[in-house]
Amino acid sequence: MLTVEGLRAGYGPVEVLHGLDFTVGDGEIVVILGANGAGKTTTIRAVSGTVARRGTVLFEGRDIASASPDAVVRAGVAQVPQGRGTFTDLSVEDNLMAGAYVRSGPVKDDLDRWYSTFPILAERRHQKAGSLSGGEQQMLAIARAFMSRPRLLLCDEPSLGLAPLITQDLFRVLQTLNRDLGTAILLVEQNANLALRIAQRAHVLETGSIVISGDAAQLADDDAVKAAYLGM
Repeated sequence: MLTVEGLRAGYGPVEVLHGLDFTVGDGEIVVILGANGAGKTTTIRAVSGTVARRGTVLFEGRDIASASPDAVVRAGVAQVPQGRGTFTDLSVEDNLMAGAYVRSGPVKDDLDRWYSTFPILAERRHQKAGSLSGGEQQMLAIARAFMSRPRLLLCDEPSLGLAPLITQDLFRVLQTLNRDLGTAILLVEQNANLALRIAQRAHVLETGSIVISGDAAQLADDDAVKAAYLGM
């Protein structure tokens, strides 16, 4: 589904990513792990087109390396950004509607689906989104991304700033959505333990380069990898 080759990206004259190669298969969950500053968020931004990048980025065989962020969404890729990206002064429902801006036709069935998935959002649909808790805003960010009916979800640090129990619930939801909808997920995460439980494959980033790749379960069981790179 997604093929990335020789991906380079950065900010101004500073190159953060130094030629990444990785793939995401149909319906697969792939996780990118690494310490702060390793380049995880830049990787997500480079795929989504929100930062300047060079290299090959193919989505379902289509080259999106030079596509604008809205064109990437229209192609079938949605992003849950780090920090959630909540439109704080808009209502919960308006946030969800913003996620469907690339679509035409009615979206009531989609709203009903996500209100059913996250009942707290249904209860608070008319509240300003900024009044939600951190966990509720993360639910909103996930639901908003799915309003575009993506085939690939880019999810950046969903556990950031959340309590452990809420994080576990969110990861269960992501795993369920992947299974039930068949949506592939490229997940960037610092909580290696949780991420490796739901992923099929994993890549470890260090200073903008992939240093380890492999089966997620095998990496989770490798004591040397856990000690050296995953903080486990």
